[in-house]
This record gives sequence, C-alpha cells and structure tokens, in this order.
Amino acid sequence: MVDIVLKGPGKNALGTPVMQQALEDFRAARGEPVLLRGDGDTFSAGLNLKEIAMLDPDGLTKFLSLFDELVVQILTHDAPVVACVNGHAIAGGCVLMLACDLRVAAAKPSSRIGLNEVAIGLVFPPRVLRLAESRLAPSHLSRVLLEAGLYSPAESYRLGLVHEVADDAEAASRALLAKLAESPRHAYVETKRELNRPSVELSEREVAAFRERVLPMWTSPDLRQTIAMALMKRA
Repeated sequence: MVDIVLKGPGKNALGTPVMQQALEDFRAARGEPVLLRGDGDTFSAGLNLKEIAMLDPDGLTKFLSLFDELVVQILTHDAPVVACVNGHAIAGGCVLMLACDLRVAAAKPSSRIGLNEVAIGLVFPPRVLRLAESRLAPSHLSRVLLEAGLYSPAESYRLGLVHEVADDAEAASRALLAKLAESPRHAYVETKRELNRPSVELSEREVAAFRERVLPMWTSPDLRQTIAMALMKRA
C-alpha cells in the first residue's frame, strides 16, 4: 500500500509542481495499491488559479494537458486506488477524487465537495464529462454539473460523489483499499480497465472540440476577469 499525498500551497491547489509530483508518484507505485489523500485538512481546492491567470494560450494548453495526463494515470493505475477525501475536494480536486476507484470522505460538515466549474465560467474538457458520466447516476449528473454546487460530505454521499462517509476517513480508506487488494490482481485490473475505458479513450471529434472550443474559452478575457475577481476575494 502506497500513500500519495497532494501537497502544495493554496489548500493543495493543483499547480504544475503538485501535479508533476503526483504523476511521478503514481508511476513509481506501479502495481501497488494507492491511497490518494491531501496534505493537512484538505484534499485539494482545485486547479491553481494564480498559475492559470499568468499563462498564455500555449502555457495553458500544457497546463491542462498535464492535468489530463494525471487523470488518465489514476484511471489506468494497475492496482486499486482509493481517495481519502480528508477535506475540501473542489473542481479539479473533485475530478482527481472521481478518477479514483472508490472514495471515502471525512465526516466534517464544513467540508465541501463538488464540480463548480460552470458557476465560474469554465467549460468542462471532454474527459471530465466522460468521467462524471461514468461515476454519477443519470438522475444526479445534471444537478452536479449544472447546479455547480459545493456539497457537504453527507450530501455528496447522497449524490454518489463519494461511496462512504466516516469519522476516521483515513482508517476507513485503508480498510477499503486492503479489501480491494485482496481480489486477484488480473481480474481487478481488467475489470477496472473496461469500466474506465470510456473515460480514457476519447474520440478524435472530442479532442478536436477541446482544442477548437474549450481552450479558447479558458483563455478568454471574460474568464481571466472572473479568475482575477475570485483571487481578490481570497486575498
């Protein structure tokens, strides 16, 4: 069992160094069950908006490609991966959480979990939509994506964002990971591969749509203004 910890400034915001480290850690843990958690009292507050605000279109393309690579690495890891959601898991942080096989949240009413991209003017990349479709029941999918809410652990459980809420999330996550690791590896890995195939294998049309429609929206002046305002509120 290997612990991979998201650790960085801004409540473990997903900046380039944090994502590169996580990617390297997953590659080093090949074949080993992984517990993914955040440092301190937060899983991850999402993509690093300060870094995004400073990127030109080429830089943003590389940034989002790195995030996409990390999501795929988690989805294709050849052993069980359990997310110990020890606090906020927002936007990109929630995406990484959803990429894990199973998810256990700490029973902290103040924690917030959700995909709030639409509320701040971001368009979901196609892989994130595919992932959400594969993880959430149809009856909850539209609400989670379009309402763009941030939910308590109890509400996240009801919506299917997490599988379990526990007072001791780390102990519960470790127990769950150990249980998953008891299954014959080949059967687990092959079943996981087929379950995650729709999220891993994107069509050429989806990739083209991402480049032609999604990326320009991420670099638009309106979005940059929205990010600037969000950063001012945090200051």
